[in-house]
Amino acid sequence: MKKIEAVIKPFKLDEVKDALNSIGVQGITVTEVKGFGRQKGHTELYRGAEYVVDFLPKIKLEIIAADALVPKIIATIETSAKTGRIGDGKIFVTPVDEVIRIRTGERGESAI
Repeated sequence: MKKIEAVIKPFKLDEVKDALNSIGVQGITVTEVKGFGRQKGHTELYRGAEYVVDFLPKIKLEIIAADALVPKIIATIETSAKTGRIGDGKIFVTPVDEVIRIRTGERGESAI
């Protein structure tokens, strides 16, 4: 099993969610986060004062999936989140040793 974390632009959330649903992903955790990468934020003018906005709003998706489904999930996120502009985001994949469904006590892939 793997944990896939994707940081994407907020306006792409619905498109990515619909694409993941269409390939059979059943569970997604979504968090509103702030951060920056190469784009390093930008400056804005407010009431005559200039200030730096260096943490930009992003959306973080977390998905736990069976190893066989991981390449399809990654490809789906890549195609549906891509705008071709700086700040499209990142995908991180890490191994998951165990998953336990609290309600039933199921373990492993059956608990996903």
